[in-house]
Amino acid sequence: MADKVSKRDVTAFRLGAHRLAEQLSGDGLVEAAGLCGIQNTPPGSALLALHARVDGLTQERMAEAVAEEKSLLQTWCMRGSPYFFPVADTPVFTTGVLPPTEEARRHFVLGVGPAVDRLGMSLTEAVERTGAEIADVLSGRRLAINELGAEIAARIAPTLPPSRRAIWDEEGPYAAGQPLGEGVVHFCLRILTLQGVVCFAARSGNKAPFVLIEEWLGHPPPEVAPAADTAAANSTVGQEVDQAVAPAVSPESAPAVSPESARAELLRRYLRCYGPSTRGAFAAWLGIRAGDTDPWWSLVEDELTPVEFDGTAWVLTSDLDALRSAPAPKGVRLLPPRDPYTQLRDRETIVDKKYHRDVWKSVGEPGTVLADGEVIGIWRPRKSGRKLLITITTFAPPRERVTMALRHEAEQITPLRGATSVDVRFDAY
Repeated sequence: MADKVSKRDVTAFRLGAHRLAEQLSGDGLVEAAGLCGIQNTPPGSALLALHARVDGLTQERMAEAVAEEKSLLQTWCMRGSPYFFPVADTPVFTTGVLPPTEEARRHFVLGVGPAVDRLGMSLTEAVERTGAEIADVLSGRRLAINELGAEIAARIAPTLPPSRRAIWDEEGPYAAGQPLGEGVVHFCLRILTLQGVVCFAARSGNKAPFVLIEEWLGHPPPEVAPAADTAAANSTVGQEVDQAVAPAVSPESAPAVSPESARAELLRRYLRCYGPSTRGAFAAWLGIRAGDTDPWWSLVEDELTPVEFDGTAWVLTSDLDALRSAPAPKGVRLLPPRDPYTQLRDRETIVDKKYHRDVWKSVGEPGTVLADGEVIGIWRPRKSGRKLLITITTFAPPRERVTMALRHEAEQITPLRGATSVDVRFDAY
């Protein structure tokens, strides 16, 4: 029978793994981003999430890591969302995320299926056609998705048979006036980011332009090696397509990483941050169906131990001692919307169910207030000129010590929001 673990043990372990129990020093930016990736939705939220984990992080330091050092990379990742992660970990957060089968990829980029079916082509063919044009279109340029999609779709159209081209050029269901083929290209770009072909350049105004990843970095990204025969046999039996990996050549100092190794490492990082967990929760975090998790899960099964936590869940055997002995977290954090910590799937572990609709809104999602290891409320910023108003709404009246600490935390994030002063207001449910 599996050992039972308490909610207190699980939350303390996860907070420690997310570096929310004790911040990393100022030079820990890359380490923090590599824990399980940092989602940047809405734009700018990644900076706040990293600030919660790295002592003294500034806008300037983040910009330096992205645009000058090129130690952090931003691209579409889990659930097709934009994420920051270390350049050195590119295979983990690209190839490691990419589902290995045609069917699983169609679910990962949910919505593309009817369009490619209408065109009479597979998603694999659509990606190949998009990939064949992208270097010529994007070389030496930075283009927003609408510009990039329109140019690529226009180049693909003449290569199609007349019957397909008529469907390709007709208005599709994704946006008013947008040809169906252009919408398909947008979906394919999500796959090409995970093949290590393109990434996001530094944001320019309201645009996050695409760029060829090798041009952005100034060198090829870390190489993904061909699938090993034995591992491939274990993880791709019965699958419709082989692994799609970037055809890059890595620097000599960076050994190639196999697709299997990348997927295994992604799952390990997930379990270090969200364990104990299940196949279904991992699938929801990644953006695939629970039935499609075997190419990840089977690779690390011998590294896992079952525990009893709201049913049977799994933890890395190497993390068992840490799970059972994690210290109680202290201090406060103002976490942004979609912070990695609140991306966990067993939401009742950290927030009473009656508050779920307020914390996890589909539109206009607020940030969360973390105090001594507990989510005690939500917060929203509103900027007017150089002044910032932060409204904190707590589930219950906070202690004076917590209120003072939250005011101090608000002052720390004020410059990250491009403001010079802050007014903090407290509300209660």
